[in-house]
Order: sequence, then C-alpha cells, then structure tokens
Amino acid sequence: MTIDTPAVHVPRPHAKVRRATKSSWAGLAVIVVLLLAAPAVPYVLDKGVQGSLVTLFSLIVMATMWNLLAGYGGMLSIGQQAYVGIGAYALVYISDTIGLDPFMAVPLAVVIAGLFAYPISFLAFRLSGGYFAIGTWVIAVVLMQITLQIPALGGGIGVTFTGFSDLTPGRRIAYVYWLSLVGVALAVAVTYWIMRSRLGLGFTAIRDDETAAASLGVRVTRSKRFVFVVAAMGSGLAGAMIAANTLRVQPDSIFSVNYAVFMIFIVVIGGIGTIEGPILGAIVFFALQQWLSDLGAWYLVILGVIAIVITLFLPRGLWGLVSGDGRIRLFPVGYRLVRAAPEP
Repeated sequence: MTIDTPAVHVPRPHAKVRRATKSSWAGLAVIVVLLLAAPAVPYVLDKGVQGSLVTLFSLIVMATMWNLLAGYGGMLSIGQQAYVGIGAYALVYISDTIGLDPFMAVPLAVVIAGLFAYPISFLAFRLSGGYFAIGTWVIAVVLMQITLQIPALGGGIGVTFTGFSDLTPGRRIAYVYWLSLVGVALAVAVTYWIMRSRLGLGFTAIRDDETAAASLGVRVTRSKRFVFVVAAMGSGLAGAMIAANTLRVQPDSIFSVNYAVFMIFIVVIGGIGTIEGPILGAIVFFALQQWLSDLGAWYLVILGVIAIVITLFLPRGLWGLVSGDGRIRLFPVGYRLVRAAPEP
C-alpha cells in the first residue's frame, strides 16, 4: 500500500544581476551637473585657467585611451605619443595649409590618426608582450624622424598654428576650451559605451587569456585592432587639443615619450582597468605638476616615488581606495549579482 503525500514546496532563492547601483545613479547626477555648469567657465574664469583646464582635459583623454588599450585590451604600449603627434600635425596642416576651419579640421585629424594606426597595427601585432611595448615606441620614433624630413611640416623647428588668427585671444581660448570639453566627454562616453558592449566583454577576455578567449569564439585579432585604432584616434584628439591650446607644434615635444610616461603614470596611480581611475589620476597628476614643477629634477623623483608607493600598497590605484575596492562605481560596465527574496 502506498500513501500519497502532498508535495512540499521548498522556497528557492533566486537572484538577478544589474549594472547600475545607487552610487552610479548619484555619480550620473553629479556628472550631469558638471556638464551643465562647465560650459560657463569662460564667462567666469580668466584665459590662464581655461588654458590649464584644456591641458587637464587632454591628459584625461590620453590616459583614458591608454587605459582602454592596456587596462581593458591588454596591450601595453609606450608609443601612443605617435598618434598625439599625428593628430597635432594633421590639425595644423589641414587648417593652415588646406584652409579648412580649425574646428572642422579636428574631426579630420582624429580620423587621420586612426588611418595611420590601422596599417601600423599589422606591424605592431607581429610582436607581443615587452616586444610590443618597445615596438610601439620605435614606431613613434620613426614617425618623428619622418616628420623631421617634411618641409611642409616645418622640419625640426616645427610649425606655428595660425588657424585662429582671426579670433581675439579671449574668444580663441574660450572656443578651444569648449572644443576640449566636448572632446573629453566624448572620449569617456565612447570608452563607457565600448566596455558595456559585447566588444568590451571580449576585450576583457582577451586581456585575461587570448587562447581561452579565442576558444570561446572571440575574434581576438579583429577586436585588438579595433581597440588599437580607437585608442589612436583618441590620442590624435588629445594631440589636436594640445596644438589648439599651445599654438605651436614641434616634433621633439609632440612626439616625446614623456606623453607615454604621463599616460602610464596617470593610469597606474588612478587605477588601471576602470573608467574612473584615469580621470582621478589625471586630476592628481595635474595638481602635482602645478605644485612641484618648480622643483626641477626633484619633481620627477617625487613622481617616481609616488608611483612606486601606490603600486606597492594600492594595487588598484587611488580609485580602488576611494571606491572601497569597487563597491562604488560611477561608470558601471560589468554586472553585479543581486540576491532577491526567496520565492513564496
């Protein structure tokens, strides 16, 4: 004889995932307020402050692009200054020689940097690891040497940017400030969009293990080439911003490896592999430049000591410290597990 017993329903907890958190919504509100207030800066601050802010914006763009390339794509480059130089020279040549409006020339300069990066990637990708890093540096040096041989680009003495000659100094710096504000917002927004997409997930997989990523169907080479070109275009944008701000482009300075050092330092102290890290790192680095630049060689020594200390004791960078090791995210690109109440 069998006895039928009623089925016992055991409540099972179910979970869901989400991207946004309270901190990200609060961060979004702060960002919106800043973006609404930032365009008013030329009306309340002098030309010197505006020029300094353009410099800060260019640092944020360069660091964000290097972080996209190395922090997310796993490609450690010390040659991104090549595209900074290409963007700067492209802006000057298109505006001064061809005669196009400088604000219309900036997007073209960005595209030209990407067009240079695409064929260069076929050469660079034949290398890996440390060889890739050194190879990108060599490519930047070669491009600088080529620039030195082109009379139209001023040779070794460089060129003066005259595209804004019909504007008063105050109006010029205001326009350059607004241009740079749009540029830095665009660079961060594009990085955020990429990392929230399937491409971003593929980049992370490639960074962790290329072989495993390929076995899961990720098109490794195509994805790496895409991020390589995008990072070059962003660096070209930074170069155009620098040229528009300083009105002078010289090959030994615009192609200087110092830009690569700045990018690496900013990302390391800010927090590699995050969107917030390069922004925070650029602000800290910019402040250090303002405070320590009069110390001469000691300025570089202090920066080196800071980098070493943060690397040893704060491997996630300053943003890792501020965010509580990722609990606070202003730009959520991944998913967070949320455990809901048990089913009734």
